[in-house]
Amino acid sequence: MTDFGVLIFATDYSITPANLAQAAEARGFESLFVPEHTHIPASRLTPWPGGRDLPTEYWHTQDPFVGLATAAAVTDSIKLGTGIALITERDPILMAKQVATLDFLSNGRVLLGVGAGWNVEEMANHGVAFGERWSVLRERVLAMQQIWTQEEAEYHGEHVDFDPIWSYPKPVQPGGPKILLGASSRWTFPRIVEYGHGWFPIHQDPGRAAAQGAVDYAAGIAELKRLWVEAGREGEPDCTIFGVGPNPGRVEELIEMGFNRVVFGLPSADADAVVPMLDRYAEIGHGFNA
Repeated sequence: MTDFGVLIFATDYSITPANLAQAAEARGFESLFVPEHTHIPASRLTPWPGGRDLPTEYWHTQDPFVGLATAAAVTDSIKLGTGIALITERDPILMAKQVATLDFLSNGRVLLGVGAGWNVEEMANHGVAFGERWSVLRERVLAMQQIWTQEEAEYHGEHVDFDPIWSYPKPVQPGGPKILLGASSRWTFPRIVEYGHGWFPIHQDPGRAAAQGAVDYAAGIAELKRLWVEAGREGEPDCTIFGVGPNPGRVEELIEMGFNRVVFGLPSADADAVVPMLDRYAEIGHGFNA
């Protein structure tokens, strides 16, 4: 059975995360994801990977954990995900507290999609050099996992260094929420096996993939599963793809490739625009799980 979720850039002009979460849960969606950018530098020196013009929602995006907390307060079962949280822009001790608190208050419903980011100036404003972004992400994730699991957590690395600390609450989920890594390079899969739980790539429309540099999703899932077994990891990795449109044929292809969760993309718009799309996506999802 495939899980279906939705993702929206939650902004100051779109449907609220709480209202969307209620509507999505009522229609049987398994999860709601929101992305994050703390800000966008006005210089706009770094090109947007998605094209020439950066969409307005990128600098109107709400804080994901505040937004998801409002969603948690008015729902019972829908999972609450970041798609993605920029670890390079967050203090790991504070983030560990925020994630653990959300997981505790939602009774274990957090999915933590993470990434290193693409905007050089944005992460520089947080004191992170672009060339060090993945090593910073790795240490911050490992440090958070220590905080989530240890009574007296400590971590000593090149980018994160702290002596034993006490930090509660602990997440409801043993070991903390699943870490889903949002990247698609050849280094992605060893990173997932070391400190993550699954792959979280953005969907490429087949018609545009060649121009953007196509990602072979089936080969990526196969490689991840191979490394997973070699490392002796238990169970199977989570394979989630986000930003999928209302094309049942494409959804079927993605499921056949091995994705266990398909996350549909919603526009940053009000309820009048979003809810009809939610209904359409729900119809597609129910068709696969009938």
